[in-house]
Amino acid sequence: MKKICYALAAACLLFVTGCSSNKAPQKTYEPLDYTDKDVIENEINIIRGLQEKESTRALFRAYLMGQNGAETGIFDECAGIVTDQAAKALEEEDFTTAMRLYKSLYSAGVDVQKNKGLYEDSRSRAYSQVPGFTRDEQKLPKNTNDCINATVTVWVDQGYRVENGAGYADIVIGSGFFIDRRGYLITNHHVISEMVNPKRKTACKLYIKLPSDMEKKIPAKVVGYDSVMDLALLKTEIEPEFVFELGSSSDLSVGDNISAIGTPIGLEGTLTRGIISSSTRQLLTMGRFFQIDAAVNSGNSGGPLIDANRKVQAIVFAGMLQYQGLNFAIPVEYLKQELPLLYRGGEVVHVWTGSYGHDYKVRNEKQGLEIQYVMPGGTASMSGLKIDDVITLADDQKIACLEDFQYMGMKYEPGTIVSGTYQRNGQEQNCLIYLDKRPQAPLKDIYESDFVEDSFIPIFGIKMVRSSTTNKKLYKIEYVLEGSTADQNGFSENDNLELRNIEFYDEANMFAALMVVQRKKKGYLDIGLQLASPYDNPNYF
Repeated sequence: MKKICYALAAACLLFVTGCSSNKAPQKTYEPLDYTDKDVIENEINIIRGLQEKESTRALFRAYLMGQNGAETGIFDECAGIVTDQAAKALEEEDFTTAMRLYKSLYSAGVDVQKNKGLYEDSRSRAYSQVPGFTRDEQKLPKNTNDCINATVTVWVDQGYRVENGAGYADIVIGSGFFIDRRGYLITNHHVISEMVNPKRKTACKLYIKLPSDMEKKIPAKVVGYDSVMDLALLKTEIEPEFVFELGSSSDLSVGDNISAIGTPIGLEGTLTRGIISSSTRQLLTMGRFFQIDAAVNSGNSGGPLIDANRKVQAIVFAGMLQYQGLNFAIPVEYLKQELPLLYRGGEVVHVWTGSYGHDYKVRNEKQGLEIQYVMPGGTASMSGLKIDDVITLADDQKIACLEDFQYMGMKYEPGTIVSGTYQRNGQEQNCLIYLDKRPQAPLKDIYESDFVEDSFIPIFGIKMVRSSTTNKKLYKIEYVLEGSTADQNGFSENDNLELRNIEFYDEANMFAALMVVQRKKKGYLDIGLQLASPYDNPNYF
């Protein structure tokens, strides 16, 4: 069973040596002055350099030039290139690419009605082929035994491992379930991760086993996978007897009855029952997950969580084996949102804008996504978004919280342009948002793109200002974000801080900063402290 991979940042009293804390950004970004002819000419050259391989990024930058983009003809030039690429993708039945290009065109205001229609046509044709989106009446389970027979054991043969001079079969066992009569099934990425590990030097073999014949190994292949959401789409060349229907996780509430089916510790066809204990656990770097009390053990990973109507409502993915009744599942809504990308094949790459934020609440009611940090040079920065702006709409969808924005982005590939609406000082404004590729370590991008005093806003939740002209390691805390690592560790406004060192721990995906703090609340006594933060964070978007 996979352990929960997202850990909250922690504080400890370890002193380390490493790279210097006094640094300037490795990348620098300044807002472009489009009144300067040299700036305009340089930007046009950059845009033309992007047109062939990153045509929507070129279109986005040409749009940002406003009237200058129109007068120089660079916007129409970019729009023409994206239009040609979209038509070619549609002709070649590459519907996912066509969707991305047509969505970007009409978001940027290019032949809006025509391109919106072409986008909807591409989407309809793409989704008609995607497994799991069509209700298959003939294959639906009619009872609990049918549900068990729609669930499989996923068997990954990794060869042999040597321990203490002896060789052992290296086998990973998980669970999966059919969603299409063509042999498509779902499991967790961590179950089949070695099948798609580019660093692995020896081959693996992937099989499934049916509950009706556990002695027979049926070959399977990985179609698409998502390491962030821990999902994978597999394909086998048999027609299953039964196929699950995907439900809607919004139908479930805390206390509702659910059943988990899988192969715990190799015991195939095991069904356990329980309830939804919570629907808001933030365990991975995106989304919120179910906590369940149904018994789950090693081998349950990737199995279905079903409701009383025998619909799949979630995918089991983690359990805390040392604690009874603490188990977790991925809501089926996330699977449905990115199934087209899984079906396209390969690794699903998520999007981001280079921002950090949290839910904006009015009288405890969620009203939008408040931006608390914007990375210089990120696409949100280029769009003109700033700290304290509140995003209320994206892609014509209401954004009431951070999760809404992340959920919206899950269905799009990097390189998609969407519309946005935000509130600034009580005034509603519109913008275009370019969904860039989410890096594996967003923290590193932020740290390399900004000054330390600003980069610590998303990293630890503190805004610092330099407090000495002679010692560049001395800072004063300007403010502390509520609920942040710094807040949890007792930091407050006007505390003095000496930043001694920073260190990156790539194997653990963690960043650490060594500091000496004079806390106002502690009478300004010197306290040596090391704060740590993961490379990725649910609040990065």
